[in-house]
Amino acid sequence: MNKRFERSAVTVAGAVTLILAAASADAQTAAASLGEVVVTAQKRAEAISDIPMSVSVVSGEALERNQADNFQDLVNLIPGLSINSSTRGVSRVTMRGINTGGVASTVGVYVNDVPFGSSSGLANAAILSGDIDTFDMTRIEVLRGPQGTLYGASALGGVIKYVANAPSTDGFEARFQGSFDDTADADTGYALTGVVNIPVSDTFALRASGFFRSDGGYTESIGNNPIPALQDPGVNIVDGTLVEDEINGSDVTGGRVSALLQPSDTFSLDLTVHYQDIDSDNANVFEVDPTTLSPLYGGRVASRYHDEPQNIEYRIYSATLDWDLGGVSLQSVSSYSEFLHDFQLDAAVIDVLGAGIPTAQLLTFVYSTPGTADTLLSGILDQTTGTDKFTQEFRLVSPQSDQFEWLLGAYYTDEDSVIHQRLVAVEPGTGSPVAGVPLPADLSIESTYEEIALFANATWHLTDRFDLSFGARWSDNDQDAAQNGLIILPILPGGQLELNFDDLKSSESPVTWSFSPRYEFTATTSAYLRVATGFRPGGPNVLPPGAPAPATYDSDELTNYEFGLRTGNASGSFSFDVAVFFLDWEDIQLLQVVNGFGVNANGGTAASKGLEFTATTRSGGLSVTFSGAYTDAELTEDTDPLVGGLDGDTLPFVPEWSLALGGDCEWDVFNDATAYVGGQVAYTGDRLADFGNRVDPLDPTSARREADAYTTVDLRAGVLWTNWSLELYGKNLTDEDGITDINAPGLYPNGAAAISVIRPRTIGVSVGVRF
Repeated sequence: MNKRFERSAVTVAGAVTLILAAASADAQTAAASLGEVVVTAQKRAEAISDIPMSVSVVSGEALERNQADNFQDLVNLIPGLSINSSTRGVSRVTMRGINTGGVASTVGVYVNDVPFGSSSGLANAAILSGDIDTFDMTRIEVLRGPQGTLYGASALGGVIKYVANAPSTDGFEARFQGSFDDTADADTGYALTGVVNIPVSDTFALRASGFFRSDGGYTESIGNNPIPALQDPGVNIVDGTLVEDEINGSDVTGGRVSALLQPSDTFSLDLTVHYQDIDSDNANVFEVDPTTLSPLYGGRVASRYHDEPQNIEYRIYSATLDWDLGGVSLQSVSSYSEFLHDFQLDAAVIDVLGAGIPTAQLLTFVYSTPGTADTLLSGILDQTTGTDKFTQEFRLVSPQSDQFEWLLGAYYTDEDSVIHQRLVAVEPGTGSPVAGVPLPADLSIESTYEEIALFANATWHLTDRFDLSFGARWSDNDQDAAQNGLIILPILPGGQLELNFDDLKSSESPVTWSFSPRYEFTATTSAYLRVATGFRPGGPNVLPPGAPAPATYDSDELTNYEFGLRTGNASGSFSFDVAVFFLDWEDIQLLQVVNGFGVNANGGTAASKGLEFTATTRSGGLSVTFSGAYTDAELTEDTDPLVGGLDGDTLPFVPEWSLALGGDCEWDVFNDATAYVGGQVAYTGDRLADFGNRVDPLDPTSARREADAYTTVDLRAGVLWTNWSLELYGKNLTDEDGITDINAPGLYPNGAAAISVIRPRTIGVSVGVRF
């Protein structure tokens, strides 16, 4: 037996929110037999208690039992994770408070070993993190703090890694489940899931899974707020907004097909296709008073002149090879992924020129025909954002050892991204394009990102109790961008503005590193220190005419200082894990608006300090977990005045405290069944909006809008037979309006602001069958 596993026979999970059950890979068997949680956070299978960093794991069983299938559901299960979201698939994910509202992501998302999403700041990656459905997952691993050494760019705050169930040659498996739920003031929702594993032979297996989820809408448009007419009696006035109920329903469809070829114990090849579509009828926003954030119009009302559908597509194709060459293993991960986000924005009341003129008034004015009665025009903004990404990673990995373990790797990515916007003049009420009216605006940004990286990581076991882990990564990226488009407005000089910015380039070669000593005081107690860095790539700016902005912006860098302690008792019935951290963030990437155009720039510094903890106790069929995080994240310098951040300002949408208390109790019933009951109470603290989202927009020192703290209660119960299951669940039973996003006035009628909230109280039942 490997000595590291032997001396950790009684283990403590590192920030493990819910204990992971068995692991299937051969390399994990020894640890799993000891009740250890095994993860691949450091790109090799190893016991989580041996990893010198804060890691949370949520098992696939726990995900299904908690009905946790998206980012928002994970917030209550993972200490320190926060979400700023207006609808599923459009989410800004933050860990340890690392958020300043920029456009490049600070948290990396992986599906198995495949990175998903754009690496650059020119494809809206910050708000388009891959919201992967969790069905048929072995587990989710959450790595906190910068992961620049092994995971590279855009992992400043950490990494979320979805680990899917692999095909197995051990035997046939099939299971299917259907659920129905009722949400307060919403349409009925339902879900269908299924998976089949087929061992074609002793060396070849296939696994296919699929899911469909339909969530009913809970906002409405009530026919209020007519579009105001110009001072012209010939203008036809539109009576009001659309009259529709439950306008924000959504469907999620997807699945995965994997083939595993394993002709020997030393060679395996996994081929996987993963797809997922998220279709939303409208965003989850509704209008509120801009000062108090209290709902207007008596409920969750979104004044829609036109619907705002969103369609998101994920496609991932991967090939993963693991070949034991004798004394060293060669691992190869090849992938091609496609991401596409299409949405339509109701542009009837957008203040286009910043002069208080709604789009509908502006379009009617500039396209009027002299001497005739004008027909009021409205506007729709269509946008497509997409990224095609190829990646290749090679790794040489040493065998497990009680003396020295190492990993050498090389990584390459080639990404093509596009953002395409069109403003279309349409008829109010119908949304049909108006014949004879040209597109008032047609703009696109095309960009490429190419990176090559070399990295290494090692662990030196100086004694049976003392380990030293260290690593470094060098990367080199080259980027190209171009912006082209045409704005046609008769009020502009010459009647139009043509934008052609081509051959915009940038390149840089950042280096990141990590250093982590770890000491085992006893078989059940260990402590570690960790210093690690991470970065987000800089890039070229698509500059507007005469903009006082830099041609390029630099990468930002974050350094993490962390101390962690893990302890428990000899029987494994109690474990406690705590990590304290300090993060120093420099050259922060910030989004500025110059002459109506968004540009990226560097400015200011920030710091985040806090702690995360998890305590778990188990006795018989009863388990209770108490977890939480404290985060104090703030600017330590003023930002550019255009951004609006001041020294000492709390970073956006970061709760100071988040806490969760949950438990399950299981017992045998009948002759072949197990019953369980469980639940969770979760608290999310106050959060401030973006730096510029202030109650008085003319006063840069006025208070920012604030999302109030909220507490949710979830309950569940079920009976599990050998082949059948029957489960009941209730989520957000106190029907809290926990705010997940705050939009400042400017997009809504009569100067209203808008918010998004968590899903209202939902009660459901599910029935499953297994073969």
